[in-house]
Amino acid sequence: MGIEEIWAEKYRPKKLKEIVGQDHITKGLIAFVKSKTLPHCLFAGPAGCGKTTAALAIARELYGDQLKGKFLELNASDERGIDVIREKVKEFARQPAFGTEGMFRIVYLDEADALTKDAQHALRRTMENYSHICRFILAVNYSGKIIHPIQSRTAVFRFSSVKEENMTKYLKNIAKTENLDVDDAAFAAIYKVAEGDMRKATNTLQLASTSPKVTEETIYAVTNKADPAAVKKMLETVVIYGKFKEARTQLISLLNESGLAGEDIIKEVHNQIFSLGISENQKLRMIEKTGEYEFRLTEGSNPHVQLEAMLAQFALIGQN
Repeated sequence: MGIEEIWAEKYRPKKLKEIVGQDHITKGLIAFVKSKTLPHCLFAGPAGCGKTTAALAIARELYGDQLKGKFLELNASDERGIDVIREKVKEFARQPAFGTEGMFRIVYLDEADALTKDAQHALRRTMENYSHICRFILAVNYSGKIIHPIQSRTAVFRFSSVKEENMTKYLKNIAKTENLDVDDAAFAAIYKVAEGDMRKATNTLQLASTSPKVTEETIYAVTNKADPAAVKKMLETVVIYGKFKEARTQLISLLNESGLAGEDIIKEVHNQIFSLGISENQKLRMIEKTGEYEFRLTEGSNPHVQLEAMLAQFALIGQN
């Protein structure tokens, strides 16, 4: 039996029209590919929304079987200095795309917002000098970190997080292909865990696929995420019913028995506050305390002490 392929790569769309949830972008890219007039591009958006997939699909549709030597992919967060731009990128960009007359090479820089300012200025010059034989596609999480001279030379495409209905449809196709037994609550849980990141969602489904039946509980177990129902119950116990000792026991269970990190719990606490049946004023005060204790945890404070202190504050808010 061979090594099992990572599903995020195995099921990565091969064509632009197959990319999920980005129709507002893929339509324009398909038109550029058909006319072979692709400009320099800036793909901006959160992780796992299809930026790399779109770049690879563009290259495949332009070059077909002659892709080798015409597409250079670099992760700028690993190679972020000016030397990389002057050596690797410039050397690749200055050579014509042999074998495909009238075509250009493509340089894809993933996480380009990690490039230093000097590297970006060097990149700008390279983009100017070799635009007749090379196109650049830059993928970023934060477009504001790219210098204005580069932004003005690119067509900006803003990718959005994948919506729940699109993600669920995509995951159901994978589950059908892999003969998985997955209930609807599990798909909803995957969406909550992935937060619009399709790559993370696909990897989560693969992690859970070892179970005979994939349920909501399976998803939270394999991702080591706090169960929303358990966190909401803890909050209701301390705020609405005023039972601090019982809520503390539930908190310790989440920390010790479920093996959750304090940051995981406090993040779900923040999500669940909005669904509690309490006054808006109480919710505001709880949000304020949540932010304060989240900061304390990131500074390295003891999770047990800080989360119990937060529960104590919630109990006082409930009493008032």
